[in-house]
Amino acid sequence: MGMAMITNVALILCAVLLASGFGTNALTYDYSANIECLVNPESAQYMGGIIENPEMKDGLKGWFPFGSAKIEHREESNGNVFIVAHSRNHSYDTFSQTLHLHSNIIYTFSAWVQVNEGKADVAAVIKTRRGYEHVAVTVAQSNCWSFFKGGLTVTEPGPVELYFESNNTKVEIWVDSVSLQPFTQEQWRAHQDQAIEKYRKRRVKIQTLNKEGNPLPNATISLGQWRPGFPVGCAINRNILNNSPYQNWFLSRFTTTTFENEMKWYSNEQTPGRVDYSVSDAMIYFAKQHNIAVRGHNVIWDDPEFLQGWVKSLSNTALYRAARRRLNSVMSKYRGQVIAWDVENENLHFNFFESKLGWPASGLFYNWAMKADQSIPLFLNEFNTIESSGDAASSPARYLQKLDTIRKFPGNRGGRFAIGLESHFGPSPNIAYMRSAIDTLGSAGVPIWLTEVDVSNSANQAYNLEQVLREGFSHPKVNGIVIWSAWAPWGCYRMCLTDNNFRNLPTGDVVDKLLKEWGIKGSITATTDSNGFFEASLFHGEYEMKISHPSVAKSSIDAQKFSVLPASEGESEQQSPLLIQVEF
Repeated sequence: MGMAMITNVALILCAVLLASGFGTNALTYDYSANIECLVNPESAQYMGGIIENPEMKDGLKGWFPFGSAKIEHREESNGNVFIVAHSRNHSYDTFSQTLHLHSNIIYTFSAWVQVNEGKADVAAVIKTRRGYEHVAVTVAQSNCWSFFKGGLTVTEPGPVELYFESNNTKVEIWVDSVSLQPFTQEQWRAHQDQAIEKYRKRRVKIQTLNKEGNPLPNATISLGQWRPGFPVGCAINRNILNNSPYQNWFLSRFTTTTFENEMKWYSNEQTPGRVDYSVSDAMIYFAKQHNIAVRGHNVIWDDPEFLQGWVKSLSNTALYRAARRRLNSVMSKYRGQVIAWDVENENLHFNFFESKLGWPASGLFYNWAMKADQSIPLFLNEFNTIESSGDAASSPARYLQKLDTIRKFPGNRGGRFAIGLESHFGPSPNIAYMRSAIDTLGSAGVPIWLTEVDVSNSANQAYNLEQVLREGFSHPKVNGIVIWSAWAPWGCYRMCLTDNNFRNLPTGDVVDKLLKEWGIKGSITATTDSNGFFEASLFHGEYEMKISHPSVAKSSIDAQKFSVLPASEGESEQQSPLLIQVEF
């Protein structure tokens, strides 16, 4: 190949990368997600990104049959055009597009999908030389278009095939407005930093004045956050009681917790009728002593593996009464002492109570919970909703369907419902899918917490933990995080932060680094300018401020406390600085 040809190829490649979002003026991330099933699909995000013919306006151009399906281009009466896969014999019989993906690039996916009858799970899949990777999954319906999002990070460059699949081979799969948008790792991190600045911080101006009300320059201001506006907590268990090293390690970092097992039904009522809250009471007392907020976990666990034998042996009538006694007992016991309840745990993967009491059981439990305590959010706690793009049982669409069913149960309108995402990640977290799944869940308009965050042990465990925590903290729809790392002499559930002498492991170092970076631990010291002002962008939370000046006796200066709250609706966090004036 001649030099001129090489130059031309390089120029073309450069142009493609710039157009695809790799340039310095790359597209910002689109956090939007539509959970309504619409008559008409919306336009493709990012104008389709690297997808050829994303809105099917050029017939089947770029799209080819996959498997033994037959495909065709159709037009609805309103003029909308799309592609269809029919005559399907296998789950993968649909259509595909061949793409060339780059290593260490994050790709975010979205599309609109419909089936010709009923409902069916439909997934988007990437076929590589090494295998298959699910990118996204949703529940498609007939007579309207459903939007779904996902993504992946490519570790090996080369050609791939993007295709769609459904285990229901009786349905036709209709697809429109497909997008696959690439972002570099640096751009993805920039999205996080921009979101943190926009949603987690506020400009604050502090002015020091003398007794005459005149500006006091060169005053020294020291700020420390004593309670964060965004909770980042860690689970604890009974081992923290009477264990000073464990207590010191925990209390120097966290102001929020969840009890690992001590509030669960099998811990409180091992024998029918003999309810024992002694351990959870002691842990609640410890939390109160140290101003630690506690999430209640959990009221009902649907996995039969974690139900007492006596519960599983009950008749349906007796089970109904036992479940109601359990809920009223634990929720009335700790009313006013917890900030939230995981009312049902893992109800998308398991359905013990619904199998015995009928499908309305979940809605009924939340109805009881509302009557027991309407003052705090009631969570549906689930795993794999953001961790696994291939688990259709707990996909964002399935989660929102279940939440909608609970909210529509008679008497549940107006309840304070919330989304609990366990966040037990494997050795290679799919951060692109995590973000897109939270985008979708965020459209429900209820609080979202990452409730049990850990990552599998691997050579990159600390790095992976940082990626997950950073993604959760920066997402505008997430309201809190609890790390699932309660310590025990024999180890932790899946991930420890310390050794048995409470010296940090690499995972613990990551947590400490982020707590400091996010203003939760650490302090700021600065000097006021000639007009007595100090200005900074501070994280939301409760602060203690100490001020000193050579002209003022130390005995006359008291520590000041103030709150940095999010700007009111319609205000910009950065354009509406909080003004604090201190006179002394």
